[in-house]
Amino acid sequence: MARGQITVRAARWSATHPWRAIAMWLVVVAACFALGSMTGTKKSTDEGNIGEVTRADNIVKSGNFDDPDVESVLITAPSGQLDQAAARTAAGTVIQQMRALGGVAEVAQPMPSPKGDAVIVRVTLKDGAGDNRVKPLLDTTAQVQEQYPDLRIEEVGGLSIGKALNETLGKDFKRAEMFSLPVTLAILLIAFGALIAASVPLLLALSAVAAAIGLSAAASQLVPAVDAVNSVILLIGMAVGVDYSLFYLRREREERAKGRGHVDAVEIAAATSGHAVVVSGTAVIISMAGLFLARDAVFSSFAVGSILVVAVAVVGSLTVLPAVLAKLGRWVDRPRIPLLWRLTAGNRQPRFWPTVLKPALKHPIATLLVAVTALLAVASPALGMTLKFPGTEDLPRTTSVMKAYDRLTAAFPSTGTSHEVAVRAPANEQAAVKAALAELQEKTKGDALFASDGLEEPRFSKDGTVATLEVATPYEGGSQQARDSLAKLRKDLMPETVGKVPGVEYAVGGFVAADVDYAAHTRDKLPLVIGFVLLLTMIVMMATFRSVVVAVTAILLNLLSAGAAYGVVTAVFQNPWAEGLLHFRSNGSVVSWLPLFLFVVLFGLSMDYHVFVVSRIREAVLRGVPTRQAVAEGITGSAGVVTSAAAVMIGVFAVFATLSTLDMKQLGVGLAVAILIDATIIRAVVLPSIMTLLGEANWWAPKWLRPKPPKHSTTPTPDRELTPVA
Repeated sequence: MARGQITVRAARWSATHPWRAIAMWLVVVAACFALGSMTGTKKSTDEGNIGEVTRADNIVKSGNFDDPDVESVLITAPSGQLDQAAARTAAGTVIQQMRALGGVAEVAQPMPSPKGDAVIVRVTLKDGAGDNRVKPLLDTTAQVQEQYPDLRIEEVGGLSIGKALNETLGKDFKRAEMFSLPVTLAILLIAFGALIAASVPLLLALSAVAAAIGLSAAASQLVPAVDAVNSVILLIGMAVGVDYSLFYLRREREERAKGRGHVDAVEIAAATSGHAVVVSGTAVIISMAGLFLARDAVFSSFAVGSILVVAVAVVGSLTVLPAVLAKLGRWVDRPRIPLLWRLTAGNRQPRFWPTVLKPALKHPIATLLVAVTALLAVASPALGMTLKFPGTEDLPRTTSVMKAYDRLTAAFPSTGTSHEVAVRAPANEQAAVKAALAELQEKTKGDALFASDGLEEPRFSKDGTVATLEVATPYEGGSQQARDSLAKLRKDLMPETVGKVPGVEYAVGGFVAADVDYAAHTRDKLPLVIGFVLLLTMIVMMATFRSVVVAVTAILLNLLSAGAAYGVVTAVFQNPWAEGLLHFRSNGSVVSWLPLFLFVVLFGLSMDYHVFVVSRIREAVLRGVPTRQAVAEGITGSAGVVTSAAAVMIGVFAVFATLSTLDMKQLGVGLAVAILIDATIIRAVVLPSIMTLLGEANWWAPKWLRPKPPKHSTTPTPDRELTPVA
């Protein structure tokens, strides 16, 4: 055994000083969490530079506009024609009661819709903190509804929608977090057959998540965080934290079964599985670091959270885990679940995996061709992938406020999808800008791509240098018609009108613009991120296994599994056939940020299995076992732990696929499917086929990369046989 190896030294110290190691770990976790509580989380307000939409935002911000929250009270008929007289009377009651509320700054006069099927009353709120400001308005709207039962009176606005969605999505995430723990524990119980053994990886993963959340809050002072970062930390932390502990614990248990003492078993686990944990953790961190190259606030926040939780999980696996295992000794296998214990602790040779491996070992070329062809077929739908942001129309319609929103946008299109025209010009050109915007509005009238309902009025900054105008489209934000209206505004209408004002600077923003520009930004950055991840991952694999072939094989296999995941996500979510199964409404696209984030996560997590499996194969080769037999031994010997680790990840990711929002569903499905493919077809079919086919060529490397021969030749010992590649 490589006793000078840092993983072995750390394990030996922890195993011989278990209480110190455990106490230090608890102190570190508590300190990290306390640090985050003291610093607080700095929220990101930077949207990055993603094209014209960013220029539009910057122009609007330079105008220092007052941007108060506005709620709309919509009056419609439950069925049939709207009684205009009754609607005006109800609107008067709304105005009277809303003006009496302390948090209301202004209540506008009622305005009928162009078709006469609705009346709107807009309520402007005073500045204030918290969404509780909207509750008195909702209560007042409900009271007016009781007074006029023959009308439908409902409130819609950013605050009311946010309140309803936060309640719905908050329950979603709580349910996901609540289910992920028992699912993980159940899988670990099946894997180990003993309660303590199953609980150790779970507790270590949770402690890593807690420490990383605290560190992430502190790090947000340098790299501001987005709201979803804690969910990403939980998602990644539970996956890698459990996996790393699982690899380590299974190897320690295996060595104890051979008659090794507790400390010796821990040291061997540190030299083998511990080494694999370091390599795979490094690969995950490198993959996540690639997100920084996207130069996007969301990806940078995700990268920081993911890197921190993986680093903490690796450190915990190498320090506190050996201490816990040494202190527990054989108690780690208590209390036993009778049936499960017999299945997991039995000495019977596995039958399933040797049967699965037979085609790859006997007919590697044919098996490889069939498997790769099948995976390429699964990946083929990704060639037609369309990227879009999920819009308001993609939010769940389970709440009454979203149904009211649909009625509001149907009656008043400017309250739905609209483009934000931003103009900056010298103050002495204010009249010219106003005339140009009026001309722009006139040009959109009668054009089917645009809509007008009388609510659109230009706004000017106090110094008269900045103006904004909402130009509505009657189509959903993710539709092709909405994109066509944006293109017409940018390429034709704006240059023909506003563009003629001397010294003018203009841009078109809004949701559709953000959708289009962000998708283009993602497509531009994806090759750079992929190239960075591939290059550094290959360097890590070459340094680890001292083989160019093993490194190239790892890259190709991970690209294959990532491509298959892309294909599945595209096939499922760009088509309506799975809507009933997964409870979503297809918008014919994949979320814009998903391909880039999915790639780095999958590439990093896939390395867990690859490093672990190839390390076991390499151990057999170092003992002088022929490659074909080494492949069989390595994959069969690691199949149980890889299957268990994959099942944990799939279980956690699948829970996220049950959430209400489209982006979380796509992320959950993509990750779960990719891990399933990676742990089965890739590791049990494609990998053994390639390694059997290549034989000794698997370990080829140029002279400068080959490991140096030992200075003194010694007879191999059991410990020497377990020395990992380093």
